[in-house]
Amino acid sequence: MNVYHQQPLDRVLQALGHPIRRQILVHLAQGVATVSDIAQPYPLSLNAISKHLKVLESAGLIQREVIGREHYCRIRTEPLADVTNWLTYYQTFWSSRLDAMEQALITKKRLTSPTEE
Repeated sequence: MNVYHQQPLDRVLQALGHPIRRQILVHLAQGVATVSDIAQPYPLSLNAISKHLKVLESAGLIQREVIGREHYCRIRTEPLADVTNWLTYYQTFWSSRLDAMEQALITKKRLTSPTEE
């Protein structure tokens, strides 16, 4: 039996895959917020927001601090560097591939087109 264990990049991409979690990160980019503050704009229960926060926390995208009964959350941007590096690699890869394909098509067109003199 093969058990798949998520790597950090997988967890970050999964966390970013939901629009509410992305909106929460935008909210937290403005500064530290309580769970109640985070939940306020959404028509969801605190329990549902808490589940979203757990996904973000598991991915390392937020840090939670408990002071008394309040849970304070702050954004952590370090995991986003892995996403940026991954995307940059593939952007470079595909750009070079597309450039090579363009050159091949130009060459093929020149070879098959009658020359104008």
